[in-house]
Amino acid sequence: MNTTPQPKGLFQRFEGVVLLDGVRTPQVDYQGAFADANPIDLGIKVARAVLARTDINPAQVDSVLAGNMAPGGFDQFYVPRHIGLYAGVPLEVPALMCQRICGTGFELFRQAGEQISAGVASLCLLVGTESMTRNPIAAFDHRGGFRLGAPIGFKDYMWEALTDPAAGISMIQTAENLAQRYQVTREAVDAFASRSFARAVAAQAAGWFDDEIVPVRDEVFELAGYRPRRLKLAGKAQVADRDTHPRPTSVEVLASLRTVFPHGVQTGGNSSALTDAAAAALVADEATAKAWGRAPLARIAAAAVVGVPPELMGIGPAPAIRLLLARCGLALDDIARFEVNEAQGAQTLAVARELRLDEERLNVKGGAIALGHPLAATGVRLTLSVARQLREAGARWGIASACIGGGQGIALLVENPEAAQ
Repeated sequence: MNTTPQPKGLFQRFEGVVLLDGVRTPQVDYQGAFADANPIDLGIKVARAVLARTDINPAQVDSVLAGNMAPGGFDQFYVPRHIGLYAGVPLEVPALMCQRICGTGFELFRQAGEQISAGVASLCLLVGTESMTRNPIAAFDHRGGFRLGAPIGFKDYMWEALTDPAAGISMIQTAENLAQRYQVTREAVDAFASRSFARAVAAQAAGWFDDEIVPVRDEVFELAGYRPRRLKLAGKAQVADRDTHPRPTSVEVLASLRTVFPHGVQTGGNSSALTDAAAAALVADEATAKAWGRAPLARIAAAAVVGVPPELMGIGPAPAIRLLLARCGLALDDIARFEVNEAQGAQTLAVARELRLDEERLNVKGGAIALGHPLAATGVRLTLSVARQLREAGARWGIASACIGGGQGIALLVENPEAAQ
């Protein structure tokens, strides 16, 4: 009898759940061309694009799953429903909002896997969309009015959300905790960040991202019997068609930046960039994929979600990946590509050290330090990226993962069907 304790957490293995294809908008810097774009409209854009790219009739979609963290408009309640409707999905098809903070995009795949495995859906439309720029300045204390001399409670929604009130600690401080625990130096973090930029710049120059990016222009989305929606770029921008944050960034430049905390390792340059974006994917059962008649991009093989201490939230991918591998009977050496979201440089390095990852297989096209981390879109982008990397390398297994504020980690196991023959 095996008495070895199994890692704790949620684990699900999926049979016959395939990723047909996916697309994304470019990831555009904070206050850039997407500054005036409602996340719903960015989501509609990628939803329409993935359906057009695959030549799939929206009437085939059984379920719409959308993720969005911070309100980018007063209509945020309607994110999944309006994305589905304006993408052409039938009125009768339900829509669901999913939320697992930085793991939201991965959660969309997990939810789709559950629905397909349960037989309640055969084709799911997944959309993660986020405007970091349009995070509101909000107040929760003034429904009853403003009393004379009382404090005014308006605060920056995004800035406040970066602190976990349970632990009384900011997300950057959690990375600093990991830096101390894993003896990650400032020099190591800057070197890692510089390499993230270099890899993203090289991938962009080679046109590697072109196949997953849909250009965005001013556009009107019509829906018969309902009001049209409008996507408009900010300022004088005519088109957004490439990621705007990647740039050659030397270790010397990064070393010149001031740390967020005295004697710390994290700076604005070696943490994830603020960008706005949306990403979409179509996930189906094998029968639907076979009827489609094309080779799917990947198989979604399994998902794992775990909890970790809030003050060490950034280590979350490590136990999630361990759970995934243990339950699937795989070893680290079986995984050809890892995507670990670069929330902060020290956090990603801590995960790599905890797992003893080969960094030549980690974030090989750059990560969120160079490309940005639009919360709900990130997991979709990383899953598409690892699937495309597997196809490019002719390799079988890949893992995409992220840490999650509040103390969680999530990971997906992705298989290249062509390498599984």
